[in-house]
Amino acid sequence: MFQQVTKGIKISVLTKYEGAFLKKNTLNHAFRYTVRIENQSKDVVQLINRNWKIMESNRRPHFVEGAGVIGKKPILKSGDIHTYQSNCLITSPIGAMSGFYTMVNFSSAQEFEVEIPTFKLAATFALN
Repeated sequence: MFQQVTKGIKISVLTKYEGAFLKKNTLNHAFRYTVRIENQSKDVVQLINRNWKIMESNRRPHFVEGAGVIGKKPILKSGDIHTYQSNCLITSPIGAMSGFYTMVNFSSAQEFEVEIPTFKLAATFALN
C-alpha cells in the first residue's frame, strides 16, 4: 500500500494487475487501483479535480486531468472516508502513477492540493 498525508488528508492506494490483452494490435497491460481518501483534518473538504501523471517504462509520461473522481465530487467531513476504484491501461508491464487532487476547504473557501503518492504498476510476471 502506498500512503501520503497532505494538510490532514490521507491518501492510500492499492494496485492489482488484471492481465494483458491486444488493443489495436498493441499489447496493453491492465491495472486496477483502489484509492482511499480519509479526512483527518477538522474541516469539511470537497474533492473537485484530479490530475494524474502516468509513467511507462517504454514511453513518455502522459497526463490526465478532470473534474472529480469517477464522476463524483465527494464531500468529506472530519473523519469521513471515500473509497473508489479505477483502472489504467499501459503498454509496458511496468509503470507508475502519481498526481494530486484539488480540494476546497469549506471553512476558508480556499482551494488546496493533496498529493497522491507515486504508486507502482507492475505485472506479476515482471516482478522478481
